[in-house]
Amino acid sequence: MSSSGKDLVEGSSSPTGTPSRYESQKRRDWNTFGQYLKNQRPPVPLSQCNCNHVLDFLRYLDQFGKTKVHVQGCMFYGQPEPPAPCTCPLRQAWGSLDALIGRLRAAYEENGGSPETNPFASGSIRVYLKEVRECQAKARGIPYKKKKKGTNQTKPNDESTSTIHFS
Repeated sequence: MSSSGKDLVEGSSSPTGTPSRYESQKRRDWNTFGQYLKNQRPPVPLSQCNCNHVLDFLRYLDQFGKTKVHVQGCMFYGQPEPPAPCTCPLRQAWGSLDALIGRLRAAYEENGGSPETNPFASGSIRVYLKEVRECQAKARGIPYKKKKKGTNQTKPNDESTSTIHFS
C-alpha cells in the first residue's frame, strides 16, 4: 500500500496532503480546549488538567448548543416532536459531546499525554456522557436501549406465559 493510501486508511490526510475533516476538527477542538484552560482564573496548565476541568468544559459548551432539551416540568417533556415552541434550554447534543470527547482523547495522546493520565478517558467522563444521553432520550420520549453484548440474544420467558407448578 502506498503512503498516501495508508494516510487515507488512518484518516490523517487526503492524497493532496491536506488534513482530513476529522484531523482538522480534532485540531480545532484541541485548540479550543487549550484556550478554555488558558482563560480559567487562574489559568490551568495542560499538565495539571484533570477530569473536572473536562466536565466543566462540557458544561460550558452547553451554552452554544442547538438541541432543545425539555425539562421535566415542560408540557412537551417526553414528546419526540412537540407541536409548539417552549422556553426549555438549548444544549449540546449527546452525540456531539461523545464525538468531541473521542477526538480530544486522541489529541491528548498525540500531543504527548500518557494514556494512563488521559483526563478525557476518565470514568467520570463516561458517567457524565451516559447521564446526558439518558436525560436527552427521556426528554424527547425516546428511551435509549442498550445493545446486548454477545451472541445469545434470546429473551427470557415472559411471566404471563410461564407455568408455575405447585407440589
